[in-house]
Amino acid sequence: MVMAAWKRAGVCLTAAAVVVGLAGCQDGDDGGSKKAGASAKAQTREEAAEVLQAAFKKTSEAKSSKIRMTVQTSGTAAESGTVEMSGVQGWDPAVMDVTMKGSGFAAAGPGTPEQMRMIMLDGVMYVDMGTEQAAEMDGKRWMKMDFKALADASGDPEVQKQMTGGLENMNQDPAQQLALLLESPSLKHVGPEKVDGVEAQHYKGTLSFKEMIDANTSFDLLSKEERDELVATAEKSGMKGFDTEIWVNEDDLPVKMVVGMAMAQGTMKMTSHFSDYGAKAEVEAPPAGETFDFVQMLKDLESLGAGSAA
Repeated sequence: MVMAAWKRAGVCLTAAAVVVGLAGCQDGDDGGSKKAGASAKAQTREEAAEVLQAAFKKTSEAKSSKIRMTVQTSGTAAESGTVEMSGVQGWDPAVMDVTMKGSGFAAAGPGTPEQMRMIMLDGVMYVDMGTEQAAEMDGKRWMKMDFKALADASGDPEVQKQMTGGLENMNQDPAQQLALLLESPSLKHVGPEKVDGVEAQHYKGTLSFKEMIDANTSFDLLSKEERDELVATAEKSGMKGFDTEIWVNEDDLPVKMVVGMAMAQGTMKMTSHFSDYGAKAEVEAPPAGETFDFVQMLKDLESLGAGSAA
């Protein structure tokens, strides 16, 4: 029972990390004024970087947007499938209110609803587990997952590291993700394209895992030995790097992003569409009377002798 609950939570946490991670992927570095739609002429790397820097400035000022995303995974992983998400997200601070559906929920086990609403704010995620869950929990359909509490309760150092890292990614400055793309040696301007009916300029680049570590300032606190260990672990898993594509409209705002990752066990492709920048992200936690604490539930199960049975 406990392990089944952890598996269900893992699916939710993965989806959350994807959504918020890509919220940061829409931004650039600093300043800039070149218009993305100013010309169809091929841009140099310096001109492309200038456009992405301008996009960063505009996106940071907007602080929120509506999002529509598809996450496709393939390979030997049990979570292989497709998950679709849509809703509103905010950054600085990181918040979101999205609805998710898709075959990727199969790993969460029987009783999982076909679609889930997920709310995240203040480092806490709330997941609407549906009417079947509510019937089993005295009408409480919202599962509350505090990331820090989850890390402590897992008792597994690896799980603690993953959850803590996920929380840090959720709270990081949104500029950091696209700043990585700006560091890509292969950053290039592909050309003009229409996205969702609007004119946009298409850019892409690739970073190896080592280049990502070197470029991301959030890893500066690690020693050289720790950084080398991270790179070795990634290489052992077969991770080649990150392929990122972004489309910027004439208002210097990203309208689409595609991020691809390849590992030994399979691939992941995340496609996001952004709109309504500046839309109010008035995210509120569900009523306390309708929520149950996931960590407390695990403790209760263990005290009843549920152990680690599936």
